[in-house]
Amino acid sequence: MDITIYTDGASRGNPGPGGFGTVLLAGPYRREISAGFRKTTNNRMELLAVIIGLEALKKPGNNVTIYSDSKYVVDSVEKGWVFGWMKKGFAGKKNPDLWKRFLDIYRQHTVKFVWIKGHNETPENERCDRMAVAAALDTPNLMVDMGFEQSEDNNPQLTINN
Repeated sequence: MDITIYTDGASRGNPGPGGFGTVLLAGPYRREISAGFRKTTNNRMELLAVIIGLEALKKPGNNVTIYSDSKYVVDSVEKGWVFGWMKKGFAGKKNPDLWKRFLDIYRQHTVKFVWIKGHNETPENERCDRMAVAAALDTPNLMVDMGFEQSEDNNPQLTINN
């Protein structure tokens, strides 16, 4: 099946409260997904929007085109950087938890990324932006981005005893 996914992420401060918005289109079907987090980064939300879109697909083997205004996400995949990072165990790279999660779901489909300029009046991208911003502002319902809040890079005093 051919599926189109639009994504966007937002954060109020970097780090700060953040959210993502995802719109999935498949034939006559449309699904919108968004969520907010109390402390995260814009790049994490951009990547999470893509992951959630792909994870929402019920069956593997789809042809998926993802539209994103995130150079971070689009270039990392389309230029093959993430595959090099994976071979090196994501050493020194940010967001390894999300990149690993992305690669697990990415491999289940044929995925093509298309970079689009943000705020260029592309209706679905604008919708994703509004959903991401609204999710970041939904203070009583903000979730914890455990991958961010518990990472050693962002919380140096955290120690894990094995």
